[in-house]
Amino acid sequence: MQKVLVIAYYWPPAGGPGVQRWLKFTKYLPEFGFQPIVYIPENPSYPITDDKLVREIPKGIQILKYPIKEPYGWASMLSKKKTETISSGIIPEKDPSFLGKVLLWIRGNFFIPDARKSWVNPSISYLAKIIADEGIETIITTGPPHSLHLIGLGLKEKYAVQWIADFRDPWTSIGYHKKLRLSKASQKKHKNLEKEVLTSADKIVVTSNLTKQEFESITDKPIKVITNGYDDELKPVPLDSGFTISHMGSLLTGRNPLALWKVIQELVQENEAFKNKVQIQLAGVVGEEVLQSITEYGLESYVKPLGYLSHDEVLKVQQKSQVLLLLEIDSEETKGIIPGKLFEYLNARRPILAIGPKGWEAGELVAQTQSGKVCVQNDADSLKNVLLDWFQNYQKGELNCKSVGVEQFHRKALTESLAKFI
Repeated sequence: MQKVLVIAYYWPPAGGPGVQRWLKFTKYLPEFGFQPIVYIPENPSYPITDDKLVREIPKGIQILKYPIKEPYGWASMLSKKKTETISSGIIPEKDPSFLGKVLLWIRGNFFIPDARKSWVNPSISYLAKIIADEGIETIITTGPPHSLHLIGLGLKEKYAVQWIADFRDPWTSIGYHKKLRLSKASQKKHKNLEKEVLTSADKIVVTSNLTKQEFESITDKPIKVITNGYDDELKPVPLDSGFTISHMGSLLTGRNPLALWKVIQELVQENEAFKNKVQIQLAGVVGEEVLQSITEYGLESYVKPLGYLSHDEVLKVQQKSQVLLLLEIDSEETKGIIPGKLFEYLNARRPILAIGPKGWEAGELVAQTQSGKVCVQNDADSLKNVLLDWFQNYQKGELNCKSVGVEQFHRKALTESLAKFI
């Protein structure tokens, strides 16, 4: 069995969708002839934890750890502002203060490509002996944080190994990159590092076709699209008695669905049955501006904040919900973003209401699998028609999801694709 070294930052007990991808790949890789060895930080700063995910770590898997130095301790002492967690660092969601701007500027211009950069050189030194002792022929780095790809770059320069760089998100084209207040020199450094990684890796894995197209303009190395997926075998559960519309995961300012709130307000005012049955469930962090919008549209009594839920709890809520809500920021940069929650939504087999930019790749998947309806951000008429149609079906006990082709997104099928690419 060929050994594969997987270099990752997010690993149980880290919570959130980022950890699921390689937790599941490592589960199934042995079935396809590969023995994964996972290398992670010994003392990471995870913004969200889910201890129940520790139970899902494959038995017998070798896990290597090495300490990491991160700057979040002093940053948190300086600023107590509410923050928006992103996959490569922490960015204030809305901090107009001078201190907030300074911290953001420091984050963007002193920690390139991200705040985990100090782990790169120690990891290269530590892993040198591991590669020799274990006879490792393939290393895989997964980012963000994209600094982990620099570990792969350093190892590739020193050893005769195959290096595969896995991009769960794009690098310089992702939306939050613009929030970092980068100087021109810093922007250029990011671009140069991105190009160096893409042209030095032997193979590249991405999660969307649009990211593949973007990277193909930078490198001629083989690029494979392997999306995220689902894994859990779900037992039948009774549906909610009310007309529940549920959103899983963080709902921050950029994804605030103003047209949806307006439509629900109108339906509550116009339709007594809808008013008595509708309930909006929000699991995860909800931004202050989103809560303010809900209040402005008079929907507070129809909204049930669920807070952070464990992965097990999320699965149950998804299965029981009448409608699952998928939201994305309306911008060019987000067209290639396919949220990991989409695949668990598909597994739940409940109708998906997807609201995002025109040409959104996630919306195309919803349409292709016939798993719901897709609307652009401000198309209130379409939203209203969809919700009315689905509510009428719900009243008759006929609100179902007859999706097709969902099996291709099972983690085992995706891992088989990865194994062939390796």
